[in-house]
Amino acid sequence: MQRTAILDNLEKIMNIDRSDMLSFCVNAPEHYGNAAELAKKMKIDYPRPQGIIVAGMGGSSIGGELLKDWCRERASVPIEICRDYQLPSFANKNTLVFAVSYSGETEETLSCLLDAIRKKCMTVCISSGGTLREIAQKLSFPNLLVPVGMAPRATLPYLFMPMPSILEKLGLVSDVSIQYSETIRILREISTENSPEQPLKNNFSKSLASNLLGTVPAIYGFGLYRAVAQRLKTQFNENSKNLAKWEFFPELNHNEIVGWEVAQEFAKFFSVIFIRDAAESIEIRSRIEATKELIEQDKLRLYEIWSKGNSDIAKMVSLICTGDFTSVYLALLRRVDPTPVKAIAVLKDRLKRTGIREKIIRELHKITK
Repeated sequence: MQRTAILDNLEKIMNIDRSDMLSFCVNAPEHYGNAAELAKKMKIDYPRPQGIIVAGMGGSSIGGELLKDWCRERASVPIEICRDYQLPSFANKNTLVFAVSYSGETEETLSCLLDAIRKKCMTVCISSGGTLREIAQKLSFPNLLVPVGMAPRATLPYLFMPMPSILEKLGLVSDVSIQYSETIRILREISTENSPEQPLKNNFSKSLASNLLGTVPAIYGFGLYRAVAQRLKTQFNENSKNLAKWEFFPELNHNEIVGWEVAQEFAKFFSVIFIRDAAESIEIRSRIEATKELIEQDKLRLYEIWSKGNSDIAKMVSLICTGDFTSVYLALLRRVDPTPVKAIAVLKDRLKRTGIREKIIRELHKITK
């Protein structure tokens, strides 16, 4: 039996994907729809902020990166992503802070929450519970409770979709609900086209995963799709247990491209995925095509993923969903369960012994008495 035959064998898929990560890809339309409904119900009484900070780590921060890219040509206030223990020094009472942690126990995010309270920032909390929600309730901060029992990276719909809605309520952006409607419609199409029931020959994600097998994918995004490329990279890491990297245009044309000049035998260990958009600017299109010509080598595999839809959120999420499917199918081809992330779990366990999180939680309870 060919290795790729696994992807058309539902029984083998279930045997490898024991925690059923594939179901989150298939059910993406429902998850994004549910997230949009939850966002609508949130009440926000804050004034218009002068700056926005999204504090989160790993899968809880990528929603902020997507928000930043989406808002680049929409919102008139700066957006900063904070992956640290303290907020940037500019944070103050005029700053809106999204404290995002799926578990509600991420020590860096709790530390940023403590900093936000001390600096009197306008704060919104997003979690499935834990200390983050407990403190938010104590201080009557707006807080969104997301579903429990999911791998953090599978909760992206719930960690991203609320933020554009909140910015709309604050008068910073518009037409969010229209974009959400198209997004869910596009996701239904992608979910059907890439479902496990669709055979490899008619399934884009299965085919792409088969082509990527045995390589380190390099994902190249641009503009609106900078963080999309980052998300695809991290999904190959966590789901596929595969090394991957990401870069973005036009920056990669000033450094990364030189790395391919004498790649020679090393090229066979890599593949490159170009994120594309039918409406991409002539400047970006020219760069992508020129880059493809310059780096093309006999042993280097080049692929493209094209966005679907008209609105920006639909386009971004269409690529993310396709990438999610691809990363899970690549895991199956590598015969690894996509869900467990042992290295991260071991690291968290070791960090618990330092007592840092407990110290932060004591400070939070002290300041909220």
